[in-house]
Amino acid sequence: MSARNAAGWAVGLWAVMMAAPAAGQEAETEAAAPIYELRTYTTVPGRLPALHKRFREHTVKLFEKHGMENVMYWTPADKEETLIYLLKHDSRDAAEKSWTAFRNDPDWQKARMESEQDGKIVDKVERVWLNTTDYSPKK
Repeated sequence: MSARNAAGWAVGLWAVMMAAPAAGQEAETEAAAPIYELRTYTTVPGRLPALHKRFREHTVKLFEKHGMENVMYWTPADKEETLIYLLKHDSRDAAEKSWTAFRNDPDWQKARMESEQDGKIVDKVERVWLNTTDYSPKK
């Protein structure tokens, strides 16, 4: 191998090494990326209006108070008694801390108790954690 080829090869190898993440750096990047939480609530029949009222008057504000970003709320066009919503968190760990603070908040406990005076509202809760892809238009 000539000196010129060796120098070119070394420069190429250096460029590849500089572009590749260091060991553990990729995991750090993923851990630093926000995480989304998709939640689906199925209500007791006839109780969806009570759930909407609780979210409208209390829950959305309390989520914000505890560091959860309200992204979007939906009701399926073809499925009654269902609320689906998306929250954004800084990380999975931050999400768990936010949920703990939310559940322990006296304002939440009072709102929940008052809203359930006429009976239980939520029958089933489903949660899905979501990571954005590298080609997602929103991060």
